[in-house]
Amino acid sequence: MKERGVGGAEPPCYTLINQPSDAEQPSEVQLRTDLEKGDLKTKTEALKKVIFMILSGEKLPGLLMTVIRFCLPLQDHTIKKLLLIYWEIVPKTSPDGKLLHEMILVCDSYRKDLQHPNEFIRGSTLRFLCKLHEPELLEPLMPSIIACLEHRHAYVRRNAVLAIFTIYKSFENLIPDAPELVSHFLEGEQDMACRRNAFLMLLQVDQPRALSYISSCLEQVGSFGDILQLVIVELIYKVCHHSPTERSKFIRCIYNLLNSNSSAVRYEAAGTLVTLSNAPSAIKAAATCYIELIIKESDNNVKLIVLERLSQLREVSVQEKVLEDLVMDILRILAAPDLEVRRKTLALALDLLTTRTVGEGVVFLRKEVGRTHNSIEHDETGKYRQLLVKTLHQCSVKFPEVASSIIPVLAEFLSDQNELAAMDVLLFMREGVQKFSNLVPTIVEKLLEVFPTIRSSKVLRSSIWILGEFVTEKEDVESVLSLVKQCLGELPLVESELRKAAGGEGEADPETKVKTKEEAEKPHVERSQGSRLVTSDGTYATQSAFSMQPLSAKDENVPSLRKILKDGDFFIGAALASSFSKMLRRLSEKKLGKESERNKMEAEVLYIIANIIRFGLSGIPVKSITPDDVERMKVCIRVVGEGNEKISNIFTVRCREALGGMLEEAAEYAATHSKMKKKKKTAVEPDDPIPFLQLLSKNDMVNGDDLFELSLSQAIGFSPKIDLIDFSASKLSKVTQLTGFSDPVYAEAYINVNQFDILLDVLIVNQTNDTLQNCTLELATLGDLKLVERPPSLVLGPHDFTNIRASIKVASTENGVIFGNIGEIF
Repeated sequence: MKERGVGGAEPPCYTLINQPSDAEQPSEVQLRTDLEKGDLKTKTEALKKVIFMILSGEKLPGLLMTVIRFCLPLQDHTIKKLLLIYWEIVPKTSPDGKLLHEMILVCDSYRKDLQHPNEFIRGSTLRFLCKLHEPELLEPLMPSIIACLEHRHAYVRRNAVLAIFTIYKSFENLIPDAPELVSHFLEGEQDMACRRNAFLMLLQVDQPRALSYISSCLEQVGSFGDILQLVIVELIYKVCHHSPTERSKFIRCIYNLLNSNSSAVRYEAAGTLVTLSNAPSAIKAAATCYIELIIKESDNNVKLIVLERLSQLREVSVQEKVLEDLVMDILRILAAPDLEVRRKTLALALDLLTTRTVGEGVVFLRKEVGRTHNSIEHDETGKYRQLLVKTLHQCSVKFPEVASSIIPVLAEFLSDQNELAAMDVLLFMREGVQKFSNLVPTIVEKLLEVFPTIRSSKVLRSSIWILGEFVTEKEDVESVLSLVKQCLGELPLVESELRKAAGGEGEADPETKVKTKEEAEKPHVERSQGSRLVTSDGTYATQSAFSMQPLSAKDENVPSLRKILKDGDFFIGAALASSFSKMLRRLSEKKLGKESERNKMEAEVLYIIANIIRFGLSGIPVKSITPDDVERMKVCIRVVGEGNEKISNIFTVRCREALGGMLEEAAEYAATHSKMKKKKKTAVEPDDPIPFLQLLSKNDMVNGDDLFELSLSQAIGFSPKIDLIDFSASKLSKVTQLTGFSDPVYAEAYINVNQFDILLDVLIVNQTNDTLQNCTLELATLGDLKLVERPPSLVLGPHDFTNIRASIKVASTENGVIFGNIGEIF
């Protein structure tokens, strides 16, 4: 942030404190009285209010000496903690940039706190000194800060290292021997947090010393704490990138860190190992480490992050070949309960399967399918089963030799309650019978086995379609016809349903009926005696599932196809008629079996189709049959009865060709999209910017990800530090256009945010040939924003321009809107 005045940069603040919205703003006089004459509690509250007001933008210079006289000598820990926040945010310099004389007293207080016997006060003061940027205050304190490196308590020592680190980075002349001092401290220190801070400082300011230290204790790295090991991994990564010849020295250390007790260290070590070496053994060790992390970590977010990192190893062909040998270890991740983790794992394993490992992979997936089939059914289980079915489907398409071992397992899911998984199985079977002729007998046999147990309308309809398209033998047609009659129940449909409704033959034996009724009513005698029941807790009971039990039991005994028709789904009847038409026409064309047997089957099929049409028009089902379904079934009746060759060709040949064309198009689409995903982006898109090294600013090169460009810029003399001189680019990025370029008056604003103030510097340009009288910028705000002063009116000559400044006060962190208009008189 920049200060609004002529002075330099405003002192940075590292502390954010939430101020209550209903807090009152006391006067400076009241605060001075509380700080001077109040008790300890009153002084604490007054000091908090002073901090709130300074953070809100108030300067309060008159209270500085009051705080020094009446708060600084106190030994209360709460007061001392508040004073550290106060000294951080209070202005320490005069308007001309010189240090205030009062701060000399504060500096003496700092020195006493650095020598305080309480380690908390020492450590807190050292942490506070990390936030100071006044060398005049820091210089007298350097001996005390260095002395804290030998304090008996680790809390003080590690904060002393951090203080020396920050002071050395900002003001190297105050402690020029800091790297040597910290290096000696590191050699004799035993606390891991202190060693980590010291090593981090050497890593940032003196890499040769850090490298020398780590080289001397490579064998002991495994016994270090995790916080220190993480910094060591960072150092090895940087050193090996700048000096590739040093890789051989540190590879063994990285290998040892793969066995660290910390998951974070193992993750970073595996990533570093992959970047340092492309050897198969290194890739295998890193991938195995990733897999173990995914399996052992309980956080699903961590699992997904590491799994994504594992998937990125496939981008290099050498690494992909190593991962192919680990596909069975990757499948162990499926033990995780999260569905997204399982989905990514199955996708990765499918890409890594080869002809050598597909057999083991399919056996593992078959076991997983069986495990989900026997587990407790819930939503995640159904979705996971669907993922497994899709994966096995893709495996069979990619490796046809394993399809025969997959089909028997998947066929069991056709009767599953999860309709999505069953439909995926049918899609797999449909593609299998079309592409692999040797699988047709197996698939037809399995479909005939599970056909009576299928309860879903969509699954049953698709099964009928597959049977109608690929059943060609007379015995199989007879089996399909027998199963359909079994699933339809008693024929004719209308008469049997009417008899059941009237209590005729379709019902159970009368004695059994009476007995069942008596047994059902026996536990509920009280219910028949009155319309209301009082339960044991005094509430009224109502009719519930007890009265619905006999109805659900009766529905369970209804055959599947009959129940679907009663529910009003007659589209399955049209599919049934179409499938039988295809099967019978093939038998007639090939002249399979005796003519009398074929005629008998045709008569039975026509009888079934006619019954379905009559049942749909009778009004007994929940929904009546649609005209489209009736028309479709009538066409099928004509196909079966008349035997027209052109129509038969459509049913027996053209339908199969249409299926083949659809599957080929879907395969081409999938292949094209998979290539597009794998294809690396090498070309420059139409609107992409083209970076020229000579035209890049220093900041752009440092923030970029191109290590080659970065190293090249460093070699030719570019500094990686932030360029503070190049102010125009950052200022232009904060300019907001307020009017159009063709408007009579053009305006744009430069927005400068300064803590709780917003300063608008508005440039106004008269683009006309006339003089503008009383040109006024009118601003208004919405939200917790307040316009401090209204901009004055101006006179602009032809093609003249001027700057208008407006200050806006921000009262809260809520969103606000600043809007306005420009008025002028020609």
